[in-house]
Amino acid sequence: MDFAEALHLALGHLRHAWFRIARPVTLGVQGIVLDDQARVFLVRHTYVPGWHFPGGGVEAGESVVEALLRELHEEGHIEADSPPAWHGIFFNDRFSRRDHIVVMVLRQFHQTSPRGADAEIAETGFFPVDQLPAGTTSAARARLQEVLTGSTPAERWLPPRQAHHSQ
Repeated sequence: MDFAEALHLALGHLRHAWFRIARPVTLGVQGIVLDDQARVFLVRHTYVPGWHFPGGGVEAGESVVEALLRELHEEGHIEADSPPAWHGIFFNDRFSRRDHIVVMVLRQFHQTSPRGADAEIAETGFFPVDQLPAGTTSAARARLQEVLTGSTPAERWLPPRQAHHSQ
């Protein structure tokens, strides 16, 4: 390799590193776990209010399916008996302009044991889809309705905030 090729390669590596710093994107996964009794599995964390689907961030070197399966195991002791189905990818701009959440649906699974509380998880449980606990987030309710009704998934995790006008 001559000097020009080596320089071009080095500049390419620097450009790639710069884009990773200047334009990072965060990617998370959440799973809608539905059992044969029309119940959905939800998690209440200790560090954020409300009931959510199990999930978390996708780690470097991990596929979204691998990340979801890891999070289901960690947060609910849930093991997939078949691959999860894709539901959608959602732009979540409430806390960052670069956050996206992949949602998958799992209907064939088993739970190895109930998930107890710890420093991260306050409580978990299966809830009838028509009797969600108080505090279930609006985003979780919206995604669940999309799945249950077969409607087209939204593009955003939550609707855009309305501008407040003073009168």
